Amino acid sequence: MFRGKQVSVRLSDEADTVYQELNKITGEERLKGIDSSFHQTLLRSINRVRDLLKQNPFAGDQVPKRIIPTKYHKKFDADNAWRIELADRWRLIYTISGNNIEIITFIMDIFNHKDYDKVFGYKH
Repeated sequence: MFRGKQVSVRLSDEADTVYQELNKITGEERLKGIDSSFHQTLLRSINRVRDLLKQNPFAGDQVPKRIIPTKYHKKFDADNAWRIELADRWRLIYTISGNNIEIITFIMDIFNHKDYDKVFGYKH
């Protein structure tokens, strides 16, 4: 609950693919006796952020409207975007919508810093 409203966290197909792949890799690692890896750290980080967003959908940094990539407007009809840092410089990008009863936190992308820079048009 956030301000008296139910909060749900949903993933886009792209974000869910990344999440499911990490689950698969970490499961295989655990079967091999690997207790600590990049994949396990990243998955824990994503799970922590998902739990955080259920408590406070506004926990991330709001992306200024002028730099929200067109793909998010077109594909998800997102008029707002938020970013939150994950382990190892990965990023999670989400949008917030809702009504009088619920707040929907929709995760649009989970990606590494290089892909984040590409999507947002940052150059080095």
